[in-house]
Amino acid sequence: MSLLTVTSVTPLTPRMVRMTFTGDGLSELGTWPDQQLKLLFPQPGRSAFVSSSEDVSVWYQAYLAVPEAERPWMRQFTVRSLVDGVLTVDFVLHGDNGPASRWAAGARPGDVIGRFGPSRDYARPLGVADLLIFAGDETALPAIASLLELLPSSQRFLAFVEVADPLEQQDVPGVRWVHRSAGEDLVSIVSAVEVPSSVWVWLGGEASAVRALRRHFVGLGVSKKDIEFTGYWRRSLTQDDAPTADDLAEAQERIAALSE
Repeated sequence: MSLLTVTSVTPLTPRMVRMTFTGDGLSELGTWPDQQLKLLFPQPGRSAFVSSSEDVSVWYQAYLAVPEAERPWMRQFTVRSLVDGVLTVDFVLHGDNGPASRWAAGARPGDVIGRFGPSRDYARPLGVADLLIFAGDETALPAIASLLELLPSSQRFLAFVEVADPLEQQDVPGVRWVHRSAGEDLVSIVSAVEVPSSVWVWLGGEASAVRALRRHFVGLGVSKKDIEFTGYWRRSLTQDDAPTADDLAEAQERIAALSE
């Protein structure tokens, strides 16, 4: 684990802010599609540092050993970019409903948080197919935007991102924006898409929507190994809450997919 120091804070939309960080070890990290890392946000008056170990089992045991009143809040994020030792992460702002959003709303250059990962052990390559489909909500936008930047110009793709309203749109070429303010929802819009025989699908965002879309594509005959999926958040629950039966089922599916 290492510490990160905020070097810049830039509002992107009313509900999203971009931050850059520097920190030990960033220059040695490689890059790959859809990099995931864990960020640790200190409780008031406490440190974000837990353990210097890069072994996930050792580090996580050390994390759990920290008394709950002192333990940093941990959340998973997607790397927006990592260039020349500078890490960029986009944060969705949704009030004081969670420690990450609360911290991001008031973050300033010089603030310090913790980092574990990203680990190449969890790297997954982009799929190969005639058509690539990307779908998610604003929490998945950083991942989708970074993935689209990797595509060759000849690759056919469809990208769908659900956001609150048009003010939340960003300059990401090729995205079909889904606006909740207009009564649209991601599942309905994406489910109406005609799917060819050769397709690879990437899904991210609210867990129940991700599960619904995954079931939809499997029902259309898309192989499970050709669907990459992650439930970033759960409606009415946080990452600190116990996993539901659906969460556990999703975890088993992801483990099975990684072993294929």
